[in-house]
Amino acid sequence: MRTIGVLTSGGDAPGMNAAIRAIVRTAKYHNLKVVGIERGYTGLLNGEIKEMHIASVGDIIHRGGTILKTSRCEALKTDAGINEAIHILENYEIEGLIVIGGDGSFQGAHKLGRTHIKIMGIPGTIDNDLAYTDYTIGFDTAVNTVLDAISKIRDTSMSHEKVTIIEVMGRCCGDIALYAGLAGGAESILVPEEKYEVQQICEKILQGKKRGKAHNIIMLAEGRESAVELQKEIFINTGIESRVTVLGYLQRGGIPTAVDRILASRMGAKAVSLFIEGKSNRAIGIKDNQLIDIDIVEALSKRKIFDQEMYKLSQTLSI
Repeated sequence: MRTIGVLTSGGDAPGMNAAIRAIVRTAKYHNLKVVGIERGYTGLLNGEIKEMHIASVGDIIHRGGTILKTSRCEALKTDAGINEAIHILENYEIEGLIVIGGDGSFQGAHKLGRTHIKIMGIPGTIDNDLAYTDYTIGFDTAVNTVLDAISKIRDTSMSHEKVTIIEVMGRCCGDIALYAGLAGGAESILVPEEKYEVQQICEKILQGKKRGKAHNIIMLAEGRESAVELQKEIFINTGIESRVTVLGYLQRGGIPTAVDRILASRMGAKAVSLFIEGKSNRAIGIKDNQLIDIDIVEALSKRKIFDQEMYKLSQTLSI
């Protein structure tokens, strides 16, 4: 292999730049050419491709987002889009492509990997929703960002003696809400994976008020229900006003934590090493703090298992 391409796709995640840096520098260490593809698969189809050097990735390990930029690409879901992408990769003599992204990005990589193009997938998504790996790049930073927000919101919530509903990302996976809610001492954590009764939440609020509790924090994953509807239901059942804070894209940005920088660096270097070993169509992950690589089809087929033990712990500690 002589030339490796790298792109970031889908939602950005803190730590993507650390992965790009590791890919470029590991490749250069082994005398391989590296090209960066801007704006994900859309940029690939548009030929937005440039050679990267050691200096190209200087002073980026600490930066959030992605220097290669990112996008979502409907065209790659079609046969015509796949054929055009392969044609462009061939024109630029890119023999191996490293894709940093989530489930949708891996789906696109898998389609390209059915051909002679060698593929590696690195999990970059704050949702932590890829089942084959314990953690994805960006998740730890997102949790810490939410935790910082909880600390600030708690001050106002306590001062005004209000119930505060904090809505975080997690349409299908409640890990951000669970981890941040447990670490932040939330009274209730509502996630897509678990059913709940509004009445139980309201009873907890009223019981807390009886013993002198000044405020309540409710963590709500966006895939569970509307925060505004929950706000209305709480008022109807308790007569207590609540406030809604939607953190939104705030969770995607910011300086990556040491955990994400190290994880991304390890995974980026691993992707290049696997290419050198002659491997392809692999998804890189981490299990028990050890890097793993599995077939990308197998990675996509695994079902995410919600951490029931941690969820029960959060309920026990929030009485």
